Amino acid sequence: MTTATSAIKPAWTPLTTGLMILGFVAFWPLGLAMLAYILWGDRFQDLARDAKSQWNRSPMKGCMNQMNGNGYARTGNVAFDDYRERELKRLEEERAKLETMRNEFDEFLRELRRTKDQGEFDRFMADRGHGPTTPSA
Repeated sequence: MTTATSAIKPAWTPLTTGLMILGFVAFWPLGLAMLAYILWGDRFQDLARDAKSQWNRSPMKGCMNQMNGNGYARTGNVAFDDYRERELKRLEEERAKLETMRNEFDEFLRELRRTKDQGEFDRFMADRGHGPTTPSA
């Protein structure tokens, strides 16, 4: 929908003024947003078009387009690029091994805490005269 065919135009019409007042009454940022639309709404399309053209001329766009799947741009040196890909793959495998070891250690600690808690609970129950509990009870 364009502003030329829209019922709400960025101008001081009774509809936009009423919406701005309702916006301030309901929630002040809505009123402020409507006021900004009334004052500068006709410039929003130009602003978006200018931002897009500036991005297209930006050297960062070229850098972003050059990036491949692993987030690194190809250097043009095939031997170096192959070496880098092998090293990154090796590092990813090493990270996966470390993650597995960490998960196993976390499981070991959970079991250790459970065993310790069970021992403390059994001592508590024995002190109260109820005897130790079994896991099935």
